[in-house]
Amino acid sequence: MQNSSYYLLSLGCSKNTVDSESMAQVLSNGGFQGSTDPTQAEVLIVNTCGFIDAAKQESIDALQDLANSKQSNQYLIAAGCLSQRYGETLAQHVSGLDGIIGTRRWMDILDLVQKLRTQKHPEPLYHLPTDAVTVGSDEKGALRIARQGASAYLKISDGCRRPCAFCAIPKIKGTHVSRPVASIVNEARQLRDAGVQEIILIAQDSTDYGHDIGIKNGLAHLLKEITKAVPDVPWIRIMYAYPGYVTDELIEVIATNKQLVNYLDIPLQHGHRETLKRMRRPANIEWVYNTIEKMRSQIDDLAIRTTFIVGYPGETDEEFNGLMQFVKDLQFDRVGTFTYSYEIGTPSATLPDQVDDAIKEDRRDRLMEVQQQISLTKNQAQVGRVLDVLIEGQGDAEDEDGNLTGDKISLGRTYRDAPEIDGMVFIEGAVPVGEIVPVRITGAMTYDLIGTVDTNPAQIITPGTIINANGIIEPKDK
Repeated sequence: MQNSSYYLLSLGCSKNTVDSESMAQVLSNGGFQGSTDPTQAEVLIVNTCGFIDAAKQESIDALQDLANSKQSNQYLIAAGCLSQRYGETLAQHVSGLDGIIGTRRWMDILDLVQKLRTQKHPEPLYHLPTDAVTVGSDEKGALRIARQGASAYLKISDGCRRPCAFCAIPKIKGTHVSRPVASIVNEARQLRDAGVQEIILIAQDSTDYGHDIGIKNGLAHLLKEITKAVPDVPWIRIMYAYPGYVTDELIEVIATNKQLVNYLDIPLQHGHRETLKRMRRPANIEWVYNTIEKMRSQIDDLAIRTTFIVGYPGETDEEFNGLMQFVKDLQFDRVGTFTYSYEIGTPSATLPDQVDDAIKEDRRDRLMEVQQQISLTKNQAQVGRVLDVLIEGQGDAEDEDGNLTGDKISLGRTYRDAPEIDGMVFIEGAVPVGEIVPVRITGAMTYDLIGTVDTNPAQIITPGTIINANGIIEPKDK
């Protein structure tokens, strides 16, 4: 069945999604066509996730399902994080694999396919170089973007050089490698020309951008170049900032540029010094308090998202209570909480005093109960305001019993919400998908908002705009 078609299943995070789109471009440039039907494709690819146990099992199951139904003239390739991490041993868990390619040479996918076509191999072909070289011309002309509706992810770097004891990402992805400024700016222009309303900059560690290519304050520099190149893209969002590397210059750039939404994702992982030390994370808690105070004082109406791990080896009741107080003190807008996941080959896997699963679950629930009230209060503060909302979809309205009412509702996001992980706005009526419209917020839930399209343009409240004590709108001064 050399019909030159491929089926590609992408699992895991948005960074994986970008890699999948890039592999698809390489295949398309080589004369292949994408197919949504695995029974009709010559090449079957699963871009796997290998970060936590549940994701690993999902990847293995997806590969085995395809292997079980694979025809003799089809090739099954495992790509991505699971492949890179477990290498040749992956074939012991999934029977029927024809090829295994890792994260560090995704751009060689076409070469691997062509080798598989040349002759049958009794064992899978392995393509797992250890060098993480993924920049410039080495990317084989593939754009490092993944578009989803009116938003798009743009990868600015890959890999990570941080020593976090619980994380396998450096083993999977290799050290941090920044992409050239010119390549990123070019892709931003192409997204602008395609009508994208929101560009989301992603990396394993966005604040480490530029260190390896000699750019001081690299992320701030890159943001200046992007906003200068595409001044007509309404929203530019930054994800995955590392604690300790949110510089004064970065804060100033966000505060003084309308395109950069007043939102920052900064995974802190814990709020107690001793736990952070065992995690090999920045443990200067005072820096966090001071920097968040500084950001909030300079960046109007800033929304901060973070993530925490509970049940890390050795986490005592005192340390957990310290995390609880930390969350109460800093009042984050959005929080993701995860129980510690044992990762083979990481320093944390050998730590003593592993925490019982039941205790982990209880601590996660207790922390989220505290955060849910904070999130609800933050959302309730939006009621009565008019916020710009990016419309992402439409649906049919239902009553309290789940019966269709015959009315339409629209779904969207404010600047306060990143796609896939944060909340939504439910809007009365059908609003064109892909547009940014002013919405008056009429109701609030723990994670989501309710609103109606506002018909008074003068009342639009963009990120950072406030209503003063006299009810007068004060626009953000740029």
